[in-house]
Amino acid sequence: MIQIGLTGWGDHPDVYNSSSSKKEKLIDYSAHFPIVELDATFYAIQPERNIRKWIKETPDNFRFIVKAYQGVTGHHRGELPYASVDEMYNLFRLSVTPLQEAGKLAMILVQFPPWFDCTKENVEEICFVCAKLHGFDIAVEFRHQSWYSPKFQPGTLSLLKKLNVIHSVCDEPQAGQGSIPLIANTTRPDKVLVRLHGRNVAGWRNTTGDDKAWRKVRYLYNYNDTELKEIQSAVQKLKQETNEVFVIFNNNSGGHAAQNAKHFQKMLNINYESLTPKQLDFFEGEF
Repeated sequence: MIQIGLTGWGDHPDVYNSSSSKKEKLIDYSAHFPIVELDATFYAIQPERNIRKWIKETPDNFRFIVKAYQGVTGHHRGELPYASVDEMYNLFRLSVTPLQEAGKLAMILVQFPPWFDCTKENVEEICFVCAKLHGFDIAVEFRHQSWYSPKFQPGTLSLLKKLNVIHSVCDEPQAGQGSIPLIANTTRPDKVLVRLHGRNVAGWRNTTGDDKAWRKVRYLYNYNDTELKEIQSAVQKLKQETNEVFVIFNNNSGGHAAQNAKHFQKMLNINYESLTPKQLDFFEGEF
């Protein structure tokens, strides 16, 4: 099974009904896609009321890929807003548990930063994170190229297998050490994650010093048919090796993610059932 979705549900105007309010965006989104990457959890550990609201607004078979809190992955700057690391992990676990209990948690995505290179200390950090999140399905994504160097790639994949961790396969700009190649390998027989960040090489690096402005540029990309066919080949390979392939389009900045995902869905001849009923399919006849 190939599950296709987008990062977040707040930045995709093509999937919203014109009469819908801001609070109904997730409901509209779930009429088009069976999965979503929940990135609000990266910026703040979400209160239980938010999680339960999102559970209620989505169909029974809808699932969330929860992005781990930035304090877990090492992105957080300054002191953590918690009394201890243990408190942070405990609160994050409590926040995510209702999704797991509802059968709507596909996995927790632990995306390490570009400066997290392949060292003994960082291998130990991965083991620590996995131990703290024991009981959840975890996907690990790297951003430093050293993990996939000829010297370390076999060990990287072996480590993920040993820890029973899902491999996050990425398509992203090839812009030096802070980017990784597309390595279409699975590390578990049940799930693999594919995240498509676009190929905006010029915008991948932050040279402005303004994080907010940089993020708008970084994911500004529209995949063409040739590129989507390359990704299709990788996804079909992965499909032969694992039960479920989760594909997330993260090229949101210019509003291209939803169009790319719908086109990719058509290329694979996939029709999803049991989505939220929708009044109008905005994409009907466009492809």
